[in-house]
Amino acid sequence: MVEKKGHIEAQLKELPRQPGVYLMKDETGMIIYVGKAKSLHSRVRSYFRKNDQTYKTRMLVKYIDDFDYIMTDTEVEAYILEANLIKKYQPKFNIRLKDDKTYPYIKVTKNVDFPRVFKTRIVKNDGAEYFGPFADVDAIYKTLDIIKDIFKLRSCKKELKADEPEDRPCLNYHIDKCLGPCIGAVSKEDYHELIDQVCLFLSGRQEELRTQVEKMMKNAAEERNYEKAAHFRDALKAFKKLSESQKVMTDKNIDQDVVALVQGEKDNACAQLLLVRNGRLIGQEYFILQGTDDEAEAEMMASFLQQYYEQAAGIPDELLLNTKINYEKLLSERLADIKGKKVSIQYPQKGDKKKMLDMAERNAFQNLKKEEIRSKYEKERTSGAVEKLGEILEMEKPPLYIEGFDISNIQGTDSVASMVVFKNGRPSKQDYRRFKIKTVEGPDDFSSMKEVVERRYARLLREDRELPNLILIDGGKGQLKAAYEILQLLGIENLPIIGLAKKEEEIFKPGESEPIILPHHTPTLQLLQRVRDEAHRFAVSYHRKLRSRRLTHSMLDEIPGVGPTRRNSLLQHFGSLAKIREAEIWQLKKVDGISGKTARKIYDFLRENMRAY
Repeated sequence: MVEKKGHIEAQLKELPRQPGVYLMKDETGMIIYVGKAKSLHSRVRSYFRKNDQTYKTRMLVKYIDDFDYIMTDTEVEAYILEANLIKKYQPKFNIRLKDDKTYPYIKVTKNVDFPRVFKTRIVKNDGAEYFGPFADVDAIYKTLDIIKDIFKLRSCKKELKADEPEDRPCLNYHIDKCLGPCIGAVSKEDYHELIDQVCLFLSGRQEELRTQVEKMMKNAAEERNYEKAAHFRDALKAFKKLSESQKVMTDKNIDQDVVALVQGEKDNACAQLLLVRNGRLIGQEYFILQGTDDEAEAEMMASFLQQYYEQAAGIPDELLLNTKINYEKLLSERLADIKGKKVSIQYPQKGDKKKMLDMAERNAFQNLKKEEIRSKYEKERTSGAVEKLGEILEMEKPPLYIEGFDISNIQGTDSVASMVVFKNGRPSKQDYRRFKIKTVEGPDDFSSMKEVVERRYARLLREDRELPNLILIDGGKGQLKAAYEILQLLGIENLPIIGLAKKEEEIFKPGESEPIILPHHTPTLQLLQRVRDEAHRFAVSYHRKLRSRRLTHSMLDEIPGVGPTRRNSLLQHFGSLAKIREAEIWQLKKVDGISGKTARKIYDFLRENMRAY
């Protein structure tokens, strides 16, 4: 029996003989592995028995300090829950889709009068239709460009109502890039017909769509609506051009996903996906899997399919794989449940289907090479640059945690400061902070820097929170001296701090008159520039926001009859001063507390004193 801690031994005895998901934790409480089980009692106990475990499993057990479990009614429910928890926690001992970011989708808001079609990374149960996920963001933008060119859909973010048309259209309408739903130039019903066609297009059903559009073109011509017929004619030409660029894979009118898995030299693998719709190859995606060391291909493929199809917007009729998978029955049941009918899982050994798999494998090998090159470059500019920076600054350990500061104001008004955080060479945006300067009047960057550094580190010391490994000040000797004086005052003068001066990109250290000068092409200097430039961007954006808010308030306050309550109601209703300026009198009257007389005053005042955007 593998050595167990007392509380684990007690928990093992209480495990139920039911399906469920278990979560292994290390001594810090971090979830390091998520698994599913037909019987929690048997599966979890097996980790602590002396048997033929793989090296990876032995390492996992070594780190287990505690575990939790969630019971489910069925094994399929456990299968779904496992995929969702792996995506949420990204445990280091699981095979997992590389999660630098959430994969993007194309969203069609079919539940509004004039739907929008756009990229999103968030999938909600909100009545909209989603297509994806896509690993290649460029492919999404190209697809959206094609859709907008063919269908002339709106690109604005306005909430348009069919019974509330606006007076003026945007430029896109005038240059024939939009049908003008905002001014009622196209009906709600006709616009939704176009949206249905877009959904067919995104589903890869272009033959079906072509037939539909040909019929609509003929109907429009018979009704002597030649402008509408010409629009459909142009769409047909675009479909033809697009179809010519898509490879015909099979003469069968079915949807297929072709998936080939290739193991990399490191702890990763590539799953290559070819999307075949109605016999045509309409796209390809590849996904890097991490945590694959010491794992069988059957397990890797099963884990990828489980995670991918829990977030995929569409399920094929046939799934062609280059390797057998574990839990095939569970996957089959889950796909059938999502699609509403059985999905055929096949392992082709010859013929056209095998040729498709061979193509997918070749692409997977190439994408693994591309990923290795990208990872090497990314390491040089992040963790590699951090290590080198520690050596250059003669620090005891690399500055894995950097905080950067900048001050922003215009002629001393609306002075603000920003603080950005980089961890292991990458921005950690959830840790960014911004400050309004409270004790300094006028354009005094040195005093402003003193204030913000004192506020930041006095609070960290007071709350006994972690200090950064390095502080970066945007500026030269003056700004650095001001910040360092505060560190001395707080008793943390040993905390490494440097200034980066813009003009010559010189690096200054406290008490040293000569700067450190690095070649401009080095990843180390480029890392410092990224921290400095990000702090500057964050400060400027906050300054502009405050300045805009102040100007907005002052202009609205000048309108007779508009006090703080009405001003806030207007801003809450329209969102910005520009939107209030664009509003008609009848729209202004819809705001709580705005009478017809006041609406007229607002309308006249803003048109006299503010230019149109």
